[in-house]
Amino acid sequence: MLLSVYNLSAEQTYPKDSVTMGSLNGKDFLLHYYQQTLDSLQKSVEGLSEAQLQFKAGPDRWSISQCLEHIVLTEKAIFAFASKGMSGTANPERRKEIKATDDVIINGMNDRSHKAKADPALTGKGKYNTSADAIKDLQDYRKVILDYINSVPLLDLRNHVSDSPLGVIDGFQSFLFIAAHTSRHTLQIKEVKADVNFPKQ
Repeated sequence: MLLSVYNLSAEQTYPKDSVTMGSLNGKDFLLHYYQQTLDSLQKSVEGLSEAQLQFKAGPDRWSISQCLEHIVLTEKAIFAFASKGMSGTANPERRKEIKATDDVIINGMNDRSHKAKADPALTGKGKYNTSADAIKDLQDYRKVILDYINSVPLLDLRNHVSDSPLGVIDGFQSFLFIAAHTSRHTLQIKEVKADVNFPKQ
C-alpha cells in the first residue's frame, strides 16, 4: 500500500544492468538530500497566509495545506515500510536483482508528468493553517528518521534488499524515496502557487 502510492514501475524504464557497489551514493549524500528537500519545502511555503495555504486550483486539486499534510503522513508511513525492511536478515546476494539506480528513484519521483493517486489514508484534509506548524511536524518526525539512518551502517542499508512496487530495492533506496517524495510535492506546491487565481496574500 505504501510505496504503491507512487508506483513508478509501470512508467519508469530502468537501466538494464544492476547497480554496483562502486556506483552507489553514501550516507553523506542521503543526509544532505534530506536537508536539501526540507530547506526547499520550507522556502516554498514560508510566509504563506491561511487563504494561500487553503487555496485549491480546482475541486479535484490539492491545496498547499493538503500537500503539507500528505508529506507528513507519508513520511511516517514510508519510514515504517523502510524500517520493517531493515528488520530482517541482510541478503546481499539479492543485490544483483536491483535494476533501479538511486538517480532513477530521484528523477522518477520528481517527474510530475507521471501522476499518481494517493492512498485515502494518506490524503491530507487541509488541517494546516500555518506553514510553520507543518514544517515543525515534519522536522520533529524527520529527527526520528535521521536518528535511525545515522544508527545504521551504510553497508547494512545497502545489503537489506526487499521487494516493492518500485521493483527490488535496498534499504538505502527506501530511505531515499522518503526525501524524494517530499521533493515531488514541493514541486506540486510550486504549481499551486503558479496558478493565475492563487491569492496574492
